[in-house]
Amino acid sequence: MAVLSQQDNVKNTNGILPSKQMMQMITASWVSQSIYAAAKLGIADFLKDGPQTTEQLANAVGADAPSLYRLMRALASVGIFTEVREGCFGSTPLGECLQTDAPQSLRAMATMCGEEHYQAWGNIVHSIKTSECAFQDLYKTSFFKYLKQNTEAEQIFCEAMTNYATQAHISVAAAYDFSGINKIVDVAGGHGTLISSILKANPAMSGILFDIPEVIEGSKQSIKAAGLENRCELVAGDFFKSVPSGGDAYILSTVIHDWNDENSIAILKNCHEAMVENGKLLIVEMVIPSNNEPFFGKILDLTMLAIHGGLERTKAQYQDLFAAAGFKLTNVFPTKSPLSVIEGVRM
Repeated sequence: MAVLSQQDNVKNTNGILPSKQMMQMITASWVSQSIYAAAKLGIADFLKDGPQTTEQLANAVGADAPSLYRLMRALASVGIFTEVREGCFGSTPLGECLQTDAPQSLRAMATMCGEEHYQAWGNIVHSIKTSECAFQDLYKTSFFKYLKQNTEAEQIFCEAMTNYATQAHISVAAAYDFSGINKIVDVAGGHGTLISSILKANPAMSGILFDIPEVIEGSKQSIKAAGLENRCELVAGDFFKSVPSGGDAYILSTVIHDWNDENSIAILKNCHEAMVENGKLLIVEMVIPSNNEPFFGKILDLTMLAIHGGLERTKAQYQDLFAAAGFKLTNVFPTKSPLSVIEGVRM
């Protein structure tokens, strides 16, 4: 005990005892799972019009009122809700991020991370010991095959990725100079948030949105809503087999990190084969810095290992990946988000 007491008297540079900081880190999942519970129940949606009592919220979401009070009290203590009077809670700017239709909604992300992702993270030791995907070990199938078999999980995943992309892709469109590109192909572009941002910022450009058939079917409405149905062709397919030909730039946003090097090279080789002679490859991913500074991509990298068997990469790793697929990495353009645009040209 004397040793522990001596250690506890040594504060870090933030003035916090190391043991206290470590305890906060250890129990961080308690907070994230409390957020998950609120997101799953849709509590923030019922606070849009003003504060509600615990009993009112419990009736609305089908919960036990005393237990719900304990959840709300805990989340109020970290600023997500606020107890305006005893037993009555209102929202906060943080809590508004859990509203379904908020401009920067993270409700679907909180739900996804609290369900299958959380279970896979519980199996992270398997990945560290074997380099194998923790999700596949736990569920006996790959993540994307699991989604095809579980409609609700697939819908939540698509919503989470669309919400995330909406916030991130504006910074991508602003960070890279797309002038000189006549036709861009967005490979595995989801519902088209990125290609919509790019085409709106570059009126002379046309594009192709490419993804699996069920995603392309769901993207028709969003492309039409963006007023781009005459400039953006929708094509369904499998990027492991081929991608649409004729583009002078191929962009893949948060796609390559899902896959190991072998699969990533296969995808990039298909892009190499499809593009025009002087075409460009644009990869939008987080580039891991080679220092000890905090960077979200370093934690996301473990999620890629646990969920997909993929990885976040350093610049040097991207150079090797590009070269193996027939490209030369020419530049890395940081954005205002943690993402960068990694540019390559055909060799």
